[in-house]
Amino acid sequence: MTVLTTRALNRATLARQLLLDRAALPVHDAVTHLCGLQAQEPQEPFIGLWSRLRPFDPADLSDLLLQRTLVRTILMRRTVHLLTAGDTLAWRARHDAMLRQRMLGVYRRELDGVDLEELAAAGLAVMADDEPRSMTEIGRALTGRWPAPGPRVLGEMVVAALVPMVQLPPRGLWRQKAGVRNALVSTWLGRDIDPPASDAAADPVGQALVRRYLTAYGPAASADLRAWCGLAGLPAAVAAVRDELISFRDERGRELLDLPDAPRPDPDTPAPVRFLPAFDNAILGYHDRSRIIDDAHRGLSVAGARVVLIDGRVAATWTVKDDIVTVTPLDDRLTGAGRAAVHEEGLALAAFLSGGGGGAVEIT
Repeated sequence: MTVLTTRALNRATLARQLLLDRAALPVHDAVTHLCGLQAQEPQEPFIGLWSRLRPFDPADLSDLLLQRTLVRTILMRRTVHLLTAGDTLAWRARHDAMLRQRMLGVYRRELDGVDLEELAAAGLAVMADDEPRSMTEIGRALTGRWPAPGPRVLGEMVVAALVPMVQLPPRGLWRQKAGVRNALVSTWLGRDIDPPASDAAADPVGQALVRRYLTAYGPAASADLRAWCGLAGLPAAVAAVRDELISFRDERGRELLDLPDAPRPDPDTPAPVRFLPAFDNAILGYHDRSRIIDDAHRGLSVAGARVVLIDGRVAATWTVKDDIVTVTPLDDRLTGAGRAAVHEEGLALAAFLSGGGGGAVEIT
């Protein structure tokens, strides 16, 4: 079995994640290709798409949210994602059990004795008037029946696991700040989510997730797939599509699966400097993240640090304040031509974040 080096996997990831060359894709198509973008920090998807698309107008993303073509919802790994409406409707039921299990992992004691089906029905009844509500407002409406857990636990369980919800604009619009207001998926998108497959063994949604994941993240191991979506029950889906796939090994000996015709660039392909937002797909989409970030710096990917890729790997962090992008190197790679490239890309980012008003770059 062919062994793919860490550098080869890095270049494949950059290509699949649209980070090797900026893509001339509409925003909707890019979000579809990436299987969504993690978005608990509302402005971060704009940075992620700016680093991936040419041209990218942030108004296009805002317009798609207002047009209900894109939505913000809790899905993969029980985190907020920016997804297409179509993927939200198709994938939500497949994630239902995972969302419940993860919520119970946090609040099992508080919810002891609460019938979750009854809680789901009550939450749905609260939202039946089609009025957007915060998580706390939903919880308060349910405390009369279940006083012990308290409004936060009840509201979070309903919104994050039991009743399919979306977060409404203006939250998530470009350069706007707004609290979270939730609405039913069925209200916002005009129809209910797709029901689970009648033949659970066939699992067409799971099989589609495998193909879509490999398109945007492959080559990858089954453990990487699980880390990305949070679903434990995909071995059957992987087995069902395995005849469509090819296999490799990485330098750690893991089996990697991939689509035959997916891009796997030459490992010596030059990789441009890229500024990534917090919680970017290219890092969090894997269990083994060594293809793009050193194990010593792995904690940055879950701490919400914004990072800079140099030669395809995380080599610095960055922050922005008063239109000044400040870059802090993690090692000695930020020298010579690399430093000049970081400065140039940082200036472009500063101009984007300031709305075209200029900005500056500081490298500490």
